[in-house]
Parts: sequence; C-alpha cells; structure tokens
Amino acid sequence: MGPASTPREVMKELVLAGMNVVRLNFSHGEHSVHGATLETIRSIDEELGTHTATLADLQGPKLRVGEIEGGAMDLVNGEELIIRTGKEPGANGVVFTNYMQFAADVKPGEPVLLDDGKLRLEVLETNGKDEVRCRIQYGGVLKPRKGINLPSTAISLPCITEKDAADLAFALENGVDWIGLSFVRRAEDIRELRGIIDAAGSHARIVAKIEKPEALEDLDNILRCTDAVMVARGDLGVEVPMQEVPMIQKDIIKQCMEHGRPVIVATQMMESMIEAAVPTRAEVNDVANAVLDGADAVMLSAETSVGAFPVNAVRAMSEICASVERHDHVYHHERPPFSPDEDRFISDSICYNACRLAKRVEAKAIVTMSFSGYTAMQVASQRPACDIHLFTANKRILKQMSLVWGVRAYPYLKMVSTDHTIADIKYVLKKDGRLETGDFVIHLASMPIADAGMTNMLKLSRV
Repeated sequence: MGPASTPREVMKELVLAGMNVVRLNFSHGEHSVHGATLETIRSIDEELGTHTATLADLQGPKLRVGEIEGGAMDLVNGEELIIRTGKEPGANGVVFTNYMQFAADVKPGEPVLLDDGKLRLEVLETNGKDEVRCRIQYGGVLKPRKGINLPSTAISLPCITEKDAADLAFALENGVDWIGLSFVRRAEDIRELRGIIDAAGSHARIVAKIEKPEALEDLDNILRCTDAVMVARGDLGVEVPMQEVPMIQKDIIKQCMEHGRPVIVATQMMESMIEAAVPTRAEVNDVANAVLDGADAVMLSAETSVGAFPVNAVRAMSEICASVERHDHVYHHERPPFSPDEDRFISDSICYNACRLAKRVEAKAIVTMSFSGYTAMQVASQRPACDIHLFTANKRILKQMSLVWGVRAYPYLKMVSTDHTIADIKYVLKKDGRLETGDFVIHLASMPIADAGMTNMLKLSRV
C-alpha cells in the first residue's frame, strides 16, 4: 500500500481485481497513514463481504544512507566516497548512515552495495568508530534513503530494532493478521518475535522474510518455527549472487510445501508496471513460474504503492495466476506425514489421505472444520485439484487464510453433531453455488466435533 493505492475507491478496485492481502510497509509512512489504511480495508471488507488479510512488514535491521543535499549525488567510478554515521544530509563526497555500528563492523576489502546493488563500493579504510573510506567501483546516481547491503559483513544489529518494536506494538494493537519479519538470520529471531506477539495476547502470525545467506543455512529450523515465508528477492539477490536466486526460490518453495508453510514470492515481479499499463512478457513469465514453483501468493510492491497503474497490475497478476492454474502440473504435490512421533501425525495423515482420495474420485471440494486453520494449510500445501473450504468458529483466522493457496474461509458456529454439521455445510455450499448435485465432497473434522480437537475423521459423501 502507498499513495497510489490507499484511496478508498482504488483499494476497492484492487480487492475486486484479485487482491487478497494488504501489505503495510513500515519502512515508509507514519502510523496514522497505516491506521487509516487498516480502517479503509476493513470498511471495504464489510461492504463486499470479503476477508482481506493485513500484513505488517517490519523494516528490520535495514541499513540506509540518509538525506542528500540537492536530492541526489553522482558517484564516479574510481573516485572515493566517505560514509559516516549520523543523521546529517550528505554532500561533497560524504554520505551518512543510520547504522551506528557501520565503521566497527566493516573491514577493508569488503564490498558495500547501494540501492539494491546498482552501485558498488569497496571498503578502503575504517576508523572503527564513525567513518569509512570507500572506492567507487560501479557508480551512478545515489538518491536519499537508499539501502545499504553488506554481503560479506556480519552486522551486529538486533533482528528487531527499536523502530521495529514501536511499529510492532502499533500493528498488534490494531489487530493485523500477519507480521513480516525482515532480514531473518536464524530460528531464534522467529522465537523472539513470537514471544512479543504472545505477550501482547495477539492472534497475529509470522512471515519470515528470507533475504540473508544466514537464513538459507538455518532454513529447516526457521520453517519449523515460522507460520509462513516470503522469498524477498530484492535484498536476497544482493546478499547472494543474483544468478543463484532462481534456484534458491524453487528450493525454498519446495521446502515450504513439505512443511505445510504458505510461501510468498516478492520483489520486482511486474516492475515495469510502475510506469506502464501492461507488463513485459518476461514479467508475465516470472509470475507464472512462481505459481508453477508452488507459491501461495505473489506480491506487488512499488507497482501498487506508487505506480501509475495499480489496478492494472493486480488484475494482470490475477489473470496470470488463473491462467497457469488451469494446467495440471500445478496440482497433486502429495506427501506422506514425516513421522508417527510427530505431534500432528494423525491430522497430517488425514490431510494426506484426503488429497489422495480427492484425486481418485475427482472430488469437487475438500471441506475442513478447523479452529486454528492448520488442516486447511496442510491440505492446501499438497495442492489438490479441487476447492478447499474452511468452516471455523474462530473468526480471527478468516482473514489469515486469505494468504493461503486455494482456501475459502467461512464463519460457522453451530457444531451440533458431526452428521448435522456435514449436511448443513453441504447445503450452504450448494446454495452458494460452490457445489452441484452429484459432486463428491470430502469432509475433515474432529470427533467428537464439539470438542474442536485434533482432526481425526475423514468422510466421503455426495451431494
């Protein structure tokens, strides 16, 4: 969200065009602006009967240059640039950074990348306190507040900065559904954030943004701790060699599906649409390949926040997704449960066999009764070629499920008996036009249903 997409009439068009999740980027904008965006999307949901999820994306330990006099500075190959710590505006070959440990952390010979790697420097000398002298290797125009990446430097900033703590408190107080944690380095970062969310009594879930080499090394542990993942290709493509990013994307998505974790692919997906009304054919292929890889969601950034054609961008992306999902090889990524010793082995076994059965009988839908949404996410991660309907008494997860592939969530409070509930749900779905006479439906629930316990029942029925 940004100036181009926050007017109510534009946001409503975005929802109608296919937007499922609103991302609030706390690297930019005041709390009052983000609060107004939350009010607007909730008002639109009430009007349209939709459940749009909200994602608060924390800035994390993002390093940036400060303001620059005149609005830009020319960096010339072979010349030197001084980077100092502080908040003064840059001028005359000197820029400042908000990263106060910069001079202490970097070492001579290490690269310093600016503006997503468009500009490259090499550290010549540091005084270890407040000044670093660099040689410009690949120059160009440096604009204010552009990012700094240090791919060879172990930075000493905490995962949740002072700014993040304030932004997180605001987001939790305002009931956001998902929290994006930037620059995750290890599973402990997720546990730290989880502790803060739990202490606040919030229902928010965590999206681990993978954009550091350290995160790739600890990915399995991160996946066990987080609720969802974002392949944040912007900073990732600067922190690791850019040619490695496509295979890293595929590997992360594959592992997310194996763990039953929703995964978002982000950054520069339709970058040309910041200024153009239609995407390039390469961008169309990029979005399509993310869907083929198994992404739950594809994300737009500047295309909708400041772009000239935000609704066109969402509509084009939605049409690409729908077109790709008409092809068979998107579906049937079935996987058996990991181990009988796992706490969720029974539920996982039910979900696995539901997907296998759905394929065999060509079921029209898998219907799950779930309080946490766990079974819906497990079913979705195996990509059955049928609709997934989640009925829940927990209204807090209705919006959260909008991030998850193929899941349509409904509030449902009756829970009289299993047979009555199944019959009632089939009636609701048929009335809604989701089912027709003769369709096979697979039902997942816990027995006894009133206990809302672990999913342990699978039933095949016909409408």
